[in-house]
Amino acid sequence: MSRLRLFVVRHGETAWSRERRFAGSRDVPLTEAGLRQCEAVAQALAAEPVGAVYASPLERARTSAEVIAKPHRLEVRVDPAFREMAFGPWEGLARDEVAARFPAAWEQWRTAPDTLALPGAEPLDAVAARVRRGLAALAAAHAGQTLVLVSHAIVARVIVLDALGLGLDRLWAVDASPAGITEVEFEPGWATVHRMNTLAHLEAAGP
Repeated sequence: MSRLRLFVVRHGETAWSRERRFAGSRDVPLTEAGLRQCEAVAQALAAEPVGAVYASPLERARTSAEVIAKPHRLEVRVDPAFREMAFGPWEGLARDEVAARFPAAWEQWRTAPDTLALPGAEPLDAVAARVRRGLAALAAAHAGQTLVLVSHAIVARVIVLDALGLGLDRLWAVDASPAGITEVEFEPGWATVHRMNTLAHLEAAGP
């Protein structure tokens, strides 16, 4: 992988993220608070020498990316490699509803997420594989540049775990809050996590 500086941003708040519902492959719009969060991200990254802004094809990520790209006068490039993990029958359900309806699978997700094979959902290792391919393509296309990638909680966690050399069984060792900023620098054979899920920029965004 060629050298690449990457800001990974989770999309802003949605009603479902506030209610801790699984959105997965569903399109869910940002809330007003989510838009304000993205404006705060845009301000925080406005002075960075951003060469391109990429986003997941899902509406919540695309809309977030458009706000973040505005100070740089860049068009958002949509890349399906960075879409959120599809959760199949869990999508639209809150966590307590999933725990009640799918107790064994929920326990597996909480304790050994890399082993969960939920019918109609995407396995975590498949998510990691497509994200890895997507990152390699970004590095090849933008060698030496600084990019912003607006994506989702699972994708952001997978990127950090891979950068740190940790397995997918450690998924819950890292966090990814709405509009959190993670910065990773990739070099051939090496990656450095400079910051992870920073939220200080949101203090001025309000509730």
